[in-house]
Amino acid sequence: MTRKKVKLAFIVNDSARKATFKKRKKGLMKKVSELSTLCGIDACAIIYSPYDSQPEVWPSPLGVQRVLSKFKTMPEMEQSKKMVNQESFLRQRIAKASEQLMKQRKENREKEVTQAMFQCLTGKINLANLNMIDLNDLGWMIDRNLKDVEKRVETLNKRSRSSTGGASHTSQLAAVAATGAGPSNAGQQAPESSQKADVLAATNLGVNVDSILRQQWFMDMVTPQETAMGFGGDDNMMLPFGDTNHNALFSNPFFPMN
Repeated sequence: MTRKKVKLAFIVNDSARKATFKKRKKGLMKKVSELSTLCGIDACAIIYSPYDSQPEVWPSPLGVQRVLSKFKTMPEMEQSKKMVNQESFLRQRIAKASEQLMKQRKENREKEVTQAMFQCLTGKINLANLNMIDLNDLGWMIDRNLKDVEKRVETLNKRSRSSTGGASHTSQLAAVAATGAGPSNAGQQAPESSQKADVLAATNLGVNVDSILRQQWFMDMVTPQETAMGFGGDDNMMLPFGDTNHNALFSNPFFPMN
């Protein structure tokens, strides 16, 4: 059975607060002892409470004095390096939560822009209905996807060239073994040069075709279509992350301006 999450608030009831103090104090002492034993470090604990006239220490008064003396011999910068009070602890938590919130907003924005990009491709959104911030974010997303496509095409071309070169080298060795001629033979060099020229021409052709297709795709997307009338054919419908006042949901804190 899992433990319920405890609400961190002052316990108003006196008897419940005292019982909780004794229970938590025992657990704290046990944790300090385990930390010292498992990690082989010097540790101590001093607990003042309104229920006892003398503070409770661990492991012993002499052990506490030894640890405190060792701590005081450290430079002041080292002493305060890891220290936090309630205010600084809360500030750290707030900064971390704000960073996580910004990251989540950016991820949500990327998903919204990606969805809008695919809706533009299918004609469900008219680009004329988008404001400048939405268009900028959409352009940024398109550029990023185009770069990914170009990297993929380059990788495939490299693999194609390497595989073709390996096949050419294998055929050359087979021809040498069959004819007994050396690789410096003039009759062998001509087919090899022809094969390299064919591979280079095919590679350049593939790159040019990819470039032409990308340009045509982008022009088809930017050019307003007669049937593309916003969401479901309504000019008044806007992108989900925009409004009729041409104000985006976020003031573009995530994507760079083009």
